[in-house]
Amino acid sequence: MSKRVAVVTGGNKGIGLEMVRALCRQFDGDVYLTARDKERGQQAVHRLQQEQLQPLFHHLDIDDLQSVKTLRGFMAEKYGGIDVLINNAGIAFKMADTAPFGTQAEVTLATNFFGTRNVSNELLPIIKPQGRVVNISSMSGSMALQQCSQELQKKFRSSTITEEELVELMKQFIEDAKKGVHVQQGWAPTAYGVSKIGVTVLSRIHARMLSKERAADGILLNACCPGWVKTDMAGPNAPGTAEEGAVTPVYLAFLPAGAEGPHGEFVSDKTVRKW
Repeated sequence: MSKRVAVVTGGNKGIGLEMVRALCRQFDGDVYLTARDKERGQQAVHRLQQEQLQPLFHHLDIDDLQSVKTLRGFMAEKYGGIDVLINNAGIAFKMADTAPFGTQAEVTLATNFFGTRNVSNELLPIIKPQGRVVNISSMSGSMALQQCSQELQKKFRSSTITEEELVELMKQFIEDAKKGVHVQQGWAPTAYGVSKIGVTVLSRIHARMLSKERAADGILLNACCPGWVKTDMAGPNAPGTAEEGAVTPVYLAFLPAGAEGPHGEFVSDKTVRKW
C-alpha cells in the first residue's frame, strides 16, 4: 500500500502555513507545502523543520496549468494519488488598491476561481478512496451572494447548476466589471466575494460529481470559511489568529474514514452553514 500524502496549496504563510504545521503534527504520512514562490516555500519548510516537523516542498503555481499537471504527475507516480488536498492558495486586493475594479475582478477570479478549478480538475481524479478535499472559501462569498440579484442567487444556489454554467457566470462577472455595469447587472460590488461564491459553488458541483461517479470511494469534499484572522491578506485588525483559522479546514481534512458527511457543504466553525 502506498504511503499516505497530504497537499496544501499556498502553504508558505498565513493560514496555509498553519494548516501545514497542524498536518505535520497529526497526519500519518507525508505533508507537502506548496507555493508559487520557490524561495519563500523552501524558507517556510525550513522554519517548520526547526520546530522538529518534517514537511516536504513542491513548487505549485495554481495560475499555471502546466505547474498543476507537473504536481499531478509527481503525486500519481510517487504516492499513487493524494489522500488530503487543501485548496488554500488565493489572493485579495487591499482596500486602498487603486487598480480599476475590472482589473481587480479579472486578476482575483483568475487565481481564486479559475486557478482553484484547474487544481481541482487535475487532482480530483487522483484523490484516493476515503480521500478528503477542502476548498478554502469565505463568509465573504456568503455575504456577496446576499448582495446579488434574486436571479443570480437562484442560479448560485441551484442543486443542478453545471460547472460550465458556473464558468460562464464567472466570465460574465469579469466582463460586466470591466464595463462598469456589474452592479446594474445584479452582481455584488466585491471581486473577492464573487470569487468565493465561485469556490463554494464549484465545491458543491464537484461533491455532486464525486457522489455520482465515485460513490463507493467515500471521498468527502467541502468548502469552508477559516474565519477572519490576522494574515497578510486579511490585515492586522482581524480578531482571530492564523492558527485559529486552520482549525476548521484541518477538522474537515481529518473527517474519519467511513464518515458520510459533511460532503458538498459550506462549513465554518466546524458547523455546516446554509448556502
